[in-house]
Amino acid sequence: MSVYAKPVEVLIDELGRLPGIGPKSAQRIAFHILKSDRVDARRLADALISMKDNVSFCERCFNVAEGPECSICTNPERDQQLLCVVEEPKDISAIEKTGAFSGLYHVLLGSINPLEGIGPEQLKIKELAHRVAGEDFTEVILCTNPNLEGETTASFIATKVLAPFGVKVSRLASGLPVGGDLEYADELTLGRALAGRNQVGN
Repeated sequence: MSVYAKPVEVLIDELGRLPGIGPKSAQRIAFHILKSDRVDARRLADALISMKDNVSFCERCFNVAEGPECSICTNPERDQQLLCVVEEPKDISAIEKTGAFSGLYHVLLGSINPLEGIGPEQLKIKELAHRVAGEDFTEVILCTNPNLEGETTASFIATKVLAPFGVKVSRLASGLPVGGDLEYADELTLGRALAGRNQVGN
């Protein structure tokens, strides 16, 4: 027998499906919403629906966008010869806050993780190769996370994907905490890692 009313149970179940939210957090959020004003709940619901209706992934780099391409791809003042490869759109926000990068981005939408059944085919790696082949990049910076999955992804891209193109490939310098995510790195550390990036391969 359910302890809570059906709508509450459904909301807890749906919240629990979100990444990083366990059963207790889902329950806490659900009851916070229940105690909130109807206007606040409606604002949250409207924000979710508006995002799903109006935001998608950029056709060029797979960042979030309100149109076919994101605001970075359509900005003519960005350096068109520098490409920064990241795992998720949230990583772009972390890098932009440093003010140390003015080029373009490519979002993989994940990292290679065989234990979870995620291989190169599930990521936007083929699209990355197509961009490097068709656009005039002088350097590709691999800004995947400094953990096992991020390092595996960066190594695969550098050796198996980008090597044939002869483009300069670099990796973030040491200084970032091993096992962490870019989004949690402070701006100074991430900025220094970008500025002191190391070339990969020849």
